[in-house]
Amino acid sequence: MKSKGKSPVSRTTSLTAAQAHARLAELTVIDVRTPGEYASGHLPGAHNIPLDHLDAARPALKSAAGRGDLLLVCASGNRSAQARERLAEHGIAAADLTGGTTAWIQLGHEVQRPAGARAVWAMERQVRFAAGSLVLTGLLLGRRRPRARLLAAGVAGGLVFSALTDTCGMAKVLAKLPHNRPKATDLDATLDALTR
Repeated sequence: MKSKGKSPVSRTTSLTAAQAHARLAELTVIDVRTPGEYASGHLPGAHNIPLDHLDAARPALKSAAGRGDLLLVCASGNRSAQARERLAEHGIAAADLTGGTTAWIQLGHEVQRPAGARAVWAMERQVRFAAGSLVLTGLLLGRRRPRARLLAAGVAGGLVFSALTDTCGMAKVLAKLPHNRPKATDLDATLDALTR
């Protein structure tokens, strides 16, 4: 993990699943998905720090980056790219995994699952389910109460805004649900492991 001069990660912003697999032993992998998504399958040895806890974890991540290369991972690569940019603003070099765990699994690479952990849908699937349910509810209720159609229109507008800005307000709301929140003890243990 230790190298002299500029590390390979400080010169690049992304690694493919094949590149990451070849270097896995020398990388500190940070999975920025929710704990439920992480439990559904993560890269071997990955630490879970949800994206919305990244700022609190910055000191531990800076410490870990000082000892070796960081690789940020999510399901598709979007959240890990956001995390990489946020860390770069604070002088912490990291790479993200192009295509995320989806690309990793498609190449047939191993994933780990905590014993007894309950798998949770990926955040993108949770968003699609919630958005679809709200639109359907607005349309069905709109048959009796026309104003209820505003719910469907509001969700549609939110999805358009999400696509244009590459952000997702609904994902931020869903990330606050209990099954998507880390236990304080789990997050503290992760941060402690990264500073050792």
